[in-house]
Amino acid sequence: MLALSDFEGRWHLARRVEDHRAGLTGRLDGTATWSRRDPATLEQTETGLLHYGSAPPMQATRRYLWRADGQGIAVFFDDGRPFHSFRPQIPTARHHCPPDLYDVTYDLSGWPRWTATWQVTGPRKHATIVSRYSPAP
Repeated sequence: MLALSDFEGRWHLARRVEDHRAGLTGRLDGTATWSRRDPATLEQTETGLLHYGSAPPMQATRRYLWRADGQGIAVFFDDGRPFHSFRPQIPTARHHCPPDLYDVTYDLSGWPRWTATWQVTGPRKHATIVSRYSPAP
């Protein structure tokens, strides 16, 4: 069974964003690094070049905090607000960002290659976001 420490390190990140409402597709190619912030916390930092629709590419960065939580992993925004939690053996979670819902499924079956698929639904958003992670050289 995977533990928080298994995510530590540098990963190649390939993300595809399907904005169903706007009819646009985006992609981000970059890296995701899980580094030790303190004995109980990994800081996830994603950086990459985002291509979205016909707009010029732009540099994108995001950060989250990951902590062991019983038999699972709790994920927080970088300011410490709760985001979601999941257990590797039941790798699904939901985040309510009123008025929209974010449902994630982690596919860890091909470890160390894995994906996170988000389905975003609600009155403001309708998107599918698939992030593929693989060990970085």
